[in-house]
Parts: sequence; structure tokens; C-alpha cells
Amino acid sequence: MFDLAPETKADWWEVEALYDLCFAPGREALSSYRLRDGVAPVAALCLVARDEGRILAGAIRVWPVRIGPARALLVGPIAVHPTRQGEGLGGYLIREALRIGQEAGWDRAMLVGDAPYYQRFGFARLDKVKMPPPTNPERVLGIALTPGAWDGIAGKVMRDA
Repeated sequence: MFDLAPETKADWWEVEALYDLCFAPGREALSSYRLRDGVAPVAALCLVARDEGRILAGAIRVWPVRIGPARALLVGPIAVHPTRQGEGLGGYLIREALRIGQEAGWDRAMLVGDAPYYQRFGFARLDKVKMPPPTNPERVLGIALTPGAWDGIAGKVMRDA
């Protein structure tokens, strides 16, 4: 059982340490981080999961981006502590962030990741949406939170000013 709550300022360093543990060194050099620079995350969608001992088990952060005039949620990073992997926590964090985003009126979400993993949540390749290089286009995935939300959306992903 996990307690899911919005990330607070008090959680920040612990979440950063989890991301450092789970991702390769230099993670902040990825193009997705350039889209986050100077932009506030969508606070209600940045979640932490703690176990019964209040130990951080997982975290997800979500940022706003633009593709032309259309806004979207950029989901990630998502991390689950290695000792808690395989328990479904990553999926729980993703589903909850998307549910909250949809309830808040967001129409679409995207991420950069492995299609075989994220397809189970409804993500599919976005062939006409271009992340900044050097992102592999096959890893650019999206999900419509309202029917048809990605229809006609094409172009470069940009920071949401």
C-alpha cells in the first residue's frame, strides 16, 4: 500500500536523489530537460508515493509544453526505487497523474519512452510531433485525454512560456 500525495518543497531533494539513483548520470542533459528549464511543473500532477514507513518509493513529475498553439502535458521523469520495482507503482503513478490531468481539463499528454511499456497505458507513437534533437522519434509517445485530442497536432515541441 502506498500513500500518494502531491510533491512538496520538502520532498524535492529526496525526489532528486531518487531520480539520480534510477537514471544514468547526465540525465539533465536530455532534450526533455530543455523544455522544462524556467517553466514551473504542473504541481497537482507531480506526485510522490511513500510506503507505510513514509519511505519514498516513487515519484512522477509533469510539465506543460506546446506544439504550435496546442498545449500538452510532458509526463516524466517517472522513477520507482529499485527495491519497489515490479509492484505496479510506476503504472499507478502514471494512471493517477493522467487521471488528475484529465480532471483538471488537460486534453493531451506525451512522453519520451519505450513504446512496449507505455502502450499499456494508452500511449502511442506521435509521428508528426517532433521533440528537440537528439530524441529518437520512435520514442515520442502521446495519449489523448479527450477523444481526438491529438488529431491535427503536428510540429515541434516547445517550452510553455
